[in-house]
Amino acid sequence: MELFSPEFFSALFAIIVIDLVLAGDNAIVIALAARGLPRERQKQVIVWGTVGAIVIRAVMTLAVVWLLNIPGLMLAGGLLLIWIAYKLITSNTEPKHGADQTSNAGLWAAIKTIIIADAVMGIDNVLGVAGAAHGSFLLVVLGLLISVPIMVFGSSLVLKWIERFPSIIYIGAAVLAWTAASMISKEQWLATYIDLHDAITWAIYGLAIGGVLILGYARNKTRLSPT
Repeated sequence: MELFSPEFFSALFAIIVIDLVLAGDNAIVIALAARGLPRERQKQVIVWGTVGAIVIRAVMTLAVVWLLNIPGLMLAGGLLLIWIAYKLITSNTEPKHGADQTSNAGLWAAIKTIIIADAVMGIDNVLGVAGAAHGSFLLVVLGLLISVPIMVFGSSLVLKWIERFPSIIYIGAAVLAWTAASMISKEQWLATYIDLHDAITWAIYGLAIGGVLILGYARNKTRLSPT
């Protein structure tokens, strides 16, 4: 592909659209993972979580062909993402005070959650960007760079919304569960044993989203109930 040709800019535009659509999930993960930390720690989580996510995505881009040959990868990733969505929705949302405020435990736990979740969700993003780039390494790199400000700005915005409207965490968890269901329904290995027609596919979405929201709400309500 010739540099700065109409085809180049067309592919770059496609990559930007893909990043805008798919980076939203990553922004939600970062915001949910950081919401229980003090404000100064939240900024660190956003920065380092984004850096870790970009590194993971770069590695996955290089290994995308090999990854596609692993049977059950999308299924395993989808199930792991459902668990992550549940843990994020039920994690302690009270800010840390006193000695805990200077501890790195919560910071690194949040960053670890972000990197694991992005490694799971990054499959769709990597496939989309790699396909739109048509083999151009420059376009792949540009796609990774473009996704950085999207995730940083997006996660900061979601955090502000959560502070004003705490119930947004349930919407965020539902989005992650939707992504997980999409991954599971695309699993080719699963399709060899189950006919993934429309009814089964929608059942997967319903179980993933409904399970995360209902179980998460029940867990939070039990924890907040007076003993």
